[in-house]
Amino acid sequence: MAETPALPGLRRIHHVAFAEEEGAALVGRLQELFGLDVDSEESAAGFVERMLPVGECHLQALEATGEGVVRSSLSRRGPGLHHVAFEVDDLAGVLRHLSDNGVELIDRHPRPGGGGHLIAFAHPRSFGGVLVEFVEASPSARP
Repeated sequence: MAETPALPGLRRIHHVAFAEEEGAALVGRLQELFGLDVDSEESAAGFVERMLPVGECHLQALEATGEGVVRSSLSRRGPGLHHVAFEVDDLAGVLRHLSDNGVELIDRHPRPGGGGHLIAFAHPRSFGGVLVEFVEASPSARP
């Protein structure tokens, strides 16, 4: 079997995201148990995203506030792990690499995401049932 070349420009795990219903207490629980604080909060279509730093990574709490991708995920899978995100240097190049190596992409091109970053998702079918996000961090947000 031919060896697949390494993913170019893979930097680190950027965040691990958890989804919950509106009014659930994930953020409060993380603050209570681990002493974590929210360092950013953004509203998007149908959800609120809260980022809690853990070293060079973040935990991301996605709270469904209306119809949209988070509510849809909760309907299918219930609350819990939503996705894992990897930070990369060149998102467009990573998407080409993944496509060339048979990865099913949800986003074929980078798009704007939270925190001023560029993002793209790969389909869970390509990663053992786990939704995977790739993030090209805005220059001001890189560690």
